[in-house]
Amino acid sequence: MKLKATWFDTIIVVIICLISLLVILPFLYIIAVSFSPPGDSMAGNFFIWPKHWTLDAYSYLLNANTFLTSVKNSVIITVMGTVLSLFVSITLAYALSKKFLPGRRVMLLVIFFTMIFHGGMIPNYLVVKNLGLIDSYWAVVLPAASSAFNIMVIRSFFQSLPESLDEAARIDGAGEFRILYSIVLPLSKPIIATFTLFFMVQFWNEFFSAVIYLNDTTRWPIQPLLRQMVAISASNISAEAAVDASLAANLGPNVQNAAILLAMLPIVMVYPFLQKYFAKGAMLGSIKE
Repeated sequence: MKLKATWFDTIIVVIICLISLLVILPFLYIIAVSFSPPGDSMAGNFFIWPKHWTLDAYSYLLNANTFLTSVKNSVIITVMGTVLSLFVSITLAYALSKKFLPGRRVMLLVIFFTMIFHGGMIPNYLVVKNLGLIDSYWAVVLPAASSAFNIMVIRSFFQSLPESLDEAARIDGAGEFRILYSIVLPLSKPIIATFTLFFMVQFWNEFFSAVIYLNDTTRWPIQPLLRQMVAISASNISAEAAVDASLAANLGPNVQNAAILLAMLPIVMVYPFLQKYFAKGAMLGSIKE
């Protein structure tokens, strides 16, 4: 049976198309500026299709030590943070999903308490400082290793798995680590893939913690560097105060936009491989029957 579109359907489609354009056009403009000479973009001679194409901005960034160092720092922080967050979240959520765990209710209350009350920025800074983590990657990774919300969602997913699987494994002599590694994790690919993406995006976009805890600018990830590049362009800080004076001297709109695209590229490349698990994992972890 052929369905007939109504005026309401047409209006909805038009609104969705307009919203999609509002999202896509800025990205197209950033791409166009990054591939154009600085004079063309500053003169405003085009919008989404450059009059003259050049790779000067990308060539300059890929040969700039400051930019490459910040990318390397972002990769290290993202890998460390994602692996640690997955380990902490999965092991803690699995333990809390077992009703025979001694003190389970108390631990759940303590974790839930952190969802409502938070120590604040100064206590967190003092803890990190007293642990001797200032100017190390661990200062960015450890405080954000996991959150109560993530643990609760993963725990809810583990509780939805049949208990008979655990009982059969125990009868065969498997311990808790063997059950988690050989049975639970292979059945949990959707939610693991979903939270892997969450953690990767979180640590790749890390800005505030890096600025607070990393006084050594050679350890800055990409986001604080991008912020400084934008601030130099807006004349909020002087070029002499920049992380790299040569980077500030050669900074133009094409270099800024090329840096933004290069910073987005790793997450954009990873997303298609995890997208098929994304919706399924988020839905499974959020439903409790």
